[in-house]
Amino acid sequence: MQEFLIKNYISRLTLKDIDEFAKKHGIELNEQELKLIEQHIRKDWHTIIYGNPRPILDNLKTKLKNNEYQKIENLYIEFKNKYKNYL
Repeated sequence: MQEFLIKNYISRLTLKDIDEFAKKHGIELNEQELKLIEQHIRKDWHTIIYGNPRPILDNLKTKLKNNEYQKIENLYIEFKNKYKNYL
C-alpha cells in the first residue's frame, strides 16, 4: 500500500513542488538542477527509498554545487532516519 501511495504522489510531482521543498530547506537549485533531481526521483524513487542510493547520490554530487549537494545529502539522511519505521 505504501509503495502505491508513493508512486501515485511521485506521478503528480512537479518542478515547482521540488523547488518549494528545496527552498523550504535552504537549498537553492537552478532549473537544470531541478530537472536532474526530478528525473532521479521519477526513475529511481524505489532505490532512493528502499535500496542503496549511493550511486544516485554520487551522480548528483558531480552535477550539483557542492554546498547544495551537501544539504541534499544531509536532508536525505535526516528524512531516511526519521521515517525508517514507516517504510
